[in-house]
Amino acid sequence: MRQPDFPLRFYTGAGLQVTAAAAGGALIVALASLALHGATGNAAEADAARQSSAAPSADTVELKVSQLGAIRVGPIGDHEFVYRKQAVGTIDFNQDLNVQVFTPYQGRIIQTYADLGDPVKKGQVLFTIESADFLAAESNLIGAAATLDQTASALQRATRLYAAHGIDQNDYESAVANQQTAEGALKAARNAVAIFGRTQSEIDRIVVKRQVEPALIVKSPISGRVTARSAAPGLLEQPGSAPAPYSVADLRTKWMVANVIESDSPLYRLGQPIRATVMAYPGRVFEGRISRLGRSLDPNTHRIVVRCELADLKDELIPGMLASFAIQVHDPLKALAIPVNGVVRNGDGSFAAWITTDRRRFTQRIVTLGEPLDGQYPVVAGLQRGELVVTDGAVFVSNILYAPPSD
Repeated sequence: MRQPDFPLRFYTGAGLQVTAAAAGGALIVALASLALHGATGNAAEADAARQSSAAPSADTVELKVSQLGAIRVGPIGDHEFVYRKQAVGTIDFNQDLNVQVFTPYQGRIIQTYADLGDPVKKGQVLFTIESADFLAAESNLIGAAATLDQTASALQRATRLYAAHGIDQNDYESAVANQQTAEGALKAARNAVAIFGRTQSEIDRIVVKRQVEPALIVKSPISGRVTARSAAPGLLEQPGSAPAPYSVADLRTKWMVANVIESDSPLYRLGQPIRATVMAYPGRVFEGRISRLGRSLDPNTHRIVVRCELADLKDELIPGMLASFAIQVHDPLKALAIPVNGVVRNGDGSFAAWITTDRRRFTQRIVTLGEPLDGQYPVVAGLQRGELVVTDGAVFVSNILYAPPSD
């Protein structure tokens, strides 16, 4: 049976009739177009990949020559970290070398020889006092010396008479006993006067002149400076009665007394080094060591007293000054470190440093750091010893990365 001589037709979904030849032609055109598009797309993607590989990384910054002056670059290395605890206290005299000078006997002050703030030497006269006890001791000394002279003369006479059989043995032995008694009394009288501070040469002078010296001399027991004075001519002084006529302190050392919190008390040890600063001398550091630890807590503040002793050869620290203490509580620890200005804290809380090999291109690297101390971060992870990093101006580099300047 012969096929009908008319072209085949198809029906689209919209009800349109399309011949088979037309449909075939359209299909060929569509396939060719798809192949051409695919070839063109693959070429574009390859070109984009090449361009992406040639472009700098998103966390890399290249600085211009004019911008390099805003940063500092250096190799990362070790730093010695000395961990200290902070405290606040006050300056005080070294009370072990702060002596209150009292008169040893009751009497009236005759004259003073040193004023407040004057430097004094050990043995220097501070004041003189008129003491009835001292006058009595001198009188006894003069009387004992006269008695000794008398008994010595009597013994010489008795010796001659006894040799000539002019006296019996009993009289001679009485003269010898009197001589020995007088010698003992003179020694006791000399010792009594020596208690008042008189030297042996001064005592000899009293004995020779047979004249009392009314002034009892009171000397400084140490070398230092007069830190307090209540003495004045005419005042009646009692031994040990406050206030003392004079106070003398050795000012070459001072005490710094701090009250530290209870939880920190196990960290402190005798001999630990300390550093102190006072407002009167900004930037100055006074160094010393812990000399005493309190063994009881203040029941109200729950703090313990830590006393430190430091050298103050120029006598610059004044008792009563407030001082900030930094007390070293651990041995120094050497570790890899980076300056705080070489680190940036990102918005997510991470820390980043800028690494370079040519001092022009800088790459951001996330690092793990410890607690900062003395302007340095200890590096836990992320950096190697000797790597070149930005040591100052890391924030400047980060600003260029996230907000580059407009040309």
